[in-house]
Amino acid sequence: MCGRYATTVDPALLAVDIDALDETGSAPPQPTERYNVAPTDPVLAVVARHDREHPDASPTRRIRRMRWGLVPAWAKAGDDGAPVRSAPLFNARADTAADKPAFRAAVKTKRALVPMDGWYEWTTEPAASGKAVKVPHFMTATDGSTLFMAGLWSVWHPPGSRPGDAPPLLSCTILTTDSVGDLQSVHDRMPLILTPDNWDRWLDPDADVPASLLAAGVSESVAAGIEIRTVSDRVNSVRNDGPDLVAPATPPGSAVGEQISLL
Repeated sequence: MCGRYATTVDPALLAVDIDALDETGSAPPQPTERYNVAPTDPVLAVVARHDREHPDASPTRRIRRMRWGLVPAWAKAGDDGAPVRSAPLFNARADTAADKPAFRAAVKTKRALVPMDGWYEWTTEPAASGKAVKVPHFMTATDGSTLFMAGLWSVWHPPGSRPGDAPPLLSCTILTTDSVGDLQSVHDRMPLILTPDNWDRWLDPDADVPASLLAAGVSESVAAGIEIRTVSDRVNSVRNDGPDLVAPATPPGSAVGEQISLL
C-alpha cells in the first residue's frame, strides 16, 4: 500500500511554512512537482536534528532529499559499492516497526515527516468485457492542504568511506496503519497521517519513542478530511507524470468520475 503518491510542494516554500531549514540544495535541481512518485525516487522528508556547532541547542527542523525505500545502516554493499539491491522498504507497519531489524533503530532516533498532496491506491472492479480491471484512486485533502505522513529514515555509508568521500545515502520509508471509515473500501491500510500538534513530539530525536502515536492510527476526524477520487489509469505507468494524473477520470457528475467526499 502507499506505493505511489503525488507531491507539488516546493522545499523552499515548505521551509518557510513549517519553520525549517531547506537542506535539499541538490545539483542538478530536482523537479518540485511530481505526480507519480514511485519507490527508489528521490523525495522530500522533514527531520529534526541538532546543530553540530551547538549540540546542546534544541533540534531544528530540516528538509532533506532522500531515497524512498529505506536502506538500513547495516545493509551490505555490492561489487559496485552501492547497497545490495533488494525489495525497497517503502512502507513499514506502524504497529510492528519498532520490533523489525530494518526499522527499530530508526524508530528510536530517526523519525521523519513525508509531505505529499495525496496517495494512490487501486481497487479491482468488474469491466464491461467481464474481465476485472484495476481502477486507480487518489486520496487527497479536501481543502487542498499538504498531508504529512509519519516516516522513518536512515543513513547508509559505503564500507570504508571516510570524511570527505561521497555523501552518505539518506533513505526513508512511510509508516502505514489500519484504514479508517470509507478509506477501507479502497484498501485496508493507509499512511499514518500526523497533524501539526504531533510533529514536534514525533520528530524529537531526544524523546522516547512516541508509542501512543504509533498505536493511535488515524482519527475519524482526520479521515473525514480526505477525499477519494477515481483517476486516469495513466498513473499505472511510472513513466507518466503531470497534473492530469490526479484529475477525476471523467467529468464530475458521472458515475465513475464523481468525487467521493468523506463526511
